[in-house]
Amino acid sequence: MQEPRPLASLSLDLDNQWSYMKTHGDAGWESLPSYLDIVVPRVLQLLKEKGLTITFFIVGLDADQERNHAVLRSIAEAGHEIGNHSFHHEPWLHLYSQEQLLTEITKAETAIEQATGRKPIGFRGPGFSLSSDLIELLTHRGYLYDASTFPTYLGPIARAYYFMKSRLSENDLKERKNLFGSFSDGLRPTKAYCWRSKAGELIEIPVTTMPGLKLPIHVSYLLFLSDFSSALALAYFRTALEVCRWTGTQPSLLLHPLDFLGCDDTTALSFFPAMQLRSPTKVSFVGRVLDLFRERFEIVPMERHAKHVSCQNLNRVAPDFAK
Repeated sequence: MQEPRPLASLSLDLDNQWSYMKTHGDAGWESLPSYLDIVVPRVLQLLKEKGLTITFFIVGLDADQERNHAVLRSIAEAGHEIGNHSFHHEPWLHLYSQEQLLTEITKAETAIEQATGRKPIGFRGPGFSLSSDLIELLTHRGYLYDASTFPTYLGPIARAYYFMKSRLSENDLKERKNLFGSFSDGLRPTKAYCWRSKAGELIEIPVTTMPGLKLPIHVSYLLFLSDFSSALALAYFRTALEVCRWTGTQPSLLLHPLDFLGCDDTTALSFFPAMQLRSPTKVSFVGRVLDLFRERFEIVPMERHAKHVSCQNLNRVAPDFAK
């Protein structure tokens, strides 16, 4: 009898064109340019072909636009889980007051539920932004899990590259000073654990990095490597998956919309790595990555992943974020 595959989860942060432009400091984001009607059908088609059900983290401001309701509802109708990715998609939630956080989270919940018919019970902060106040708020509001930690030492390098390609003012740079995290984030666990705050306990499912080395393995990073060598990128991913199996890590793999969007779709996001590739090339590569992933793991939405680990003994960690 074939041994059952270990469990793993897959999610997509449904960042929109305007949210990348806003974080990058580009003019014109206020008109909320969108590629959702291009990206979402591509993603849903690939997931259908692969027989996968995943989690989509949706931005509240997108859900608040009636023009997006049909495409966002199609995600829920296809059976995928819906998560909360904040309302304004500002990667400096750690600077928000408690009142600002409450407004941000509840506005997103309302807009997302109205657009999709699903109330989110999972959260991921934009740019992996998180704070002790936010953890406590999510716990108080009955969320099952958070997925905002990214345990890698390379966050400052990614931030430096992003800033080098941006047109940000001094104040913008100050707001974004913790974008993609700090070097100390590499000390955080790669396996699921529990935050323990005054409001109770909240499951944390980190975006998985290679255990030990803490190198990124999310698909955008693999696409970046594939620009040098597709075979090397896939070999790197295979190695990461084997290390996860050896260490008993149940990986949570991350997708982004730009993994499905290419230079044939838009030139407005050329500052993002791998955006010189055409969309068919990207979609084909993502399909190969998903095939490798599902060969080695049973892929489920994050809600099921969280419920699975909640039945196990998890380490309890006190929130230790500094503003």
